[in-house]
Amino acid sequence: MYDIIIVGGGPAGMTAALYARRNGKTALVIEKSGFGGQITHSPKVENFPGTVTISGTELADSMMSQILEQGADIEIETVASIEANGDKKIVKTEEGGVYESYAVIIATGVKHRMLGLSGEEELVGEGISFCAVCDGDFYSGKSVLMAGGGNSALQEAILLSDKCQKVTMLQDLPYFTGEESLQKLLFSRDNVAALTGVKITDLITENGAFKGVRYTVTETGESKEIYADGLFVAIGLIPENEPFKNLAELNSYGYFDSDENCTTKTPGVFVAGDCRSKYIRQVTTAAADGTIAALAACRYVNEVR
Repeated sequence: MYDIIIVGGGPAGMTAALYARRNGKTALVIEKSGFGGQITHSPKVENFPGTVTISGTELADSMMSQILEQGADIEIETVASIEANGDKKIVKTEEGGVYESYAVIIATGVKHRMLGLSGEEELVGEGISFCAVCDGDFYSGKSVLMAGGGNSALQEAILLSDKCQKVTMLQDLPYFTGEESLQKLLFSRDNVAALTGVKITDLITENGAFKGVRYTVTETGESKEIYADGLFVAIGLIPENEPFKNLAELNSYGYFDSDENCTTKTPGVFVAGDCRSKYIRQVTTAAADGTIAALAACRYVNEVR
């Protein structure tokens, strides 16, 4: 029986484990794949306070070493369900594991929606990026492509256009779906170009390095190529919260509908990080959520234990 079980081993989950242990609570972190979450896709992290530069993998490894040093337990399993049985929470995994605790923090994060192209996964962090704030500086003075046409893609492209020599938007629809004000701001810039009604079909590489993309013009079926130093993808995020909707309300986009207090409708169940409805999704805001959720969980444990 643990005091707190944390579902998810990204920055939010590991920060929650750190604060749980610092408050004398037993803690188990269950992660289904690799610790670190989305941050491991960044070859360099230069916006984490106190760290000039570090790779996402190194940051994740450092955070994991820290929570292990503090005495947290970890399991590599996929959580299938969480049951609330009074003051006791029962966490079951697809591998057959059954774990019990007083409180649970769900920090499952999100997945970036991918283009579904051959070789795409291998180029993430090595020519393909998702975050202009995180990786934009690596392309200063260079040429980049942006896949997407909604608000997120437009906002990312605006940031990139401040740094890059050229930004080319690639939108599969015949029009951009983002706000008119964002479109006006972006397309007023001389270093921004737009291609609509095009579908990216292949990645162009040379000796394993990203060089550009091949796309099809929807109206004519013509295949063309465009070359650039990097590709940013902003076609949506996918939260993985559906298995836990019995415990916490979801908004229309599938995110936990929780405020800055990280609480849910179920006493003793808290949410933290990118899986929560929020405006800013960065490693620092995930860590902040982990802190808030852990301290709230500790207070809850003190009340019921």
